[in-house]
Amino acid sequence: MAKVAILMGSKSDFAVVKPAVAVLKEFNVETAVRVISAHRTPEEAHAFASQAEAAGFEVIICAAGKAAHLGGVIAAYTTLPVIGLPVKTDMMGGLDSLLSIVQMPSGIPVATVGVNGGENAGLLALQILGIRYPEISSKLKAFKKSMAEKINADDAALQKELQAL
Repeated sequence: MAKVAILMGSKSDFAVVKPAVAVLKEFNVETAVRVISAHRTPEEAHAFASQAEAAGFEVIICAAGKAAHLGGVIAAYTTLPVIGLPVKTDMMGGLDSLLSIVQMPSGIPVATVGVNGGENAGLLALQILGIRYPEISSKLKAFKKSMAEKINADDAALQKELQAL
């Protein structure tokens, strides 16, 4: 069974993480959600990242705001794919978080989704897992097909509405 770790810098980030958990559970992916701070519990961050692969995790999502170093610290200690999930802040609306995550030094990549993009973080994790798990790939294809069908239905309804004008 596929397994994804979702880490957040503080419990207040849970609202942003929740959509990632939901989409992963919808695809029957096991998740473990933890509060680990790059700054307040660095030893725990190091230990978690160093042991993540042995614990069966295949992707790690890291949600953090402001300095948003969690994803980078985790990525420094593992070769697993790490997805950064920037959290919106009062100061800069999340731009500070986003820039902190995307500006990683050479050799320590962290894939990044948009500010508060929990659902996309979960979907990106699923796309990574889909390389190894055909059942996840098939479900993703069906998911994307249903999104396209909805857009096509919305467009057809709009065209009818426009014709009536």
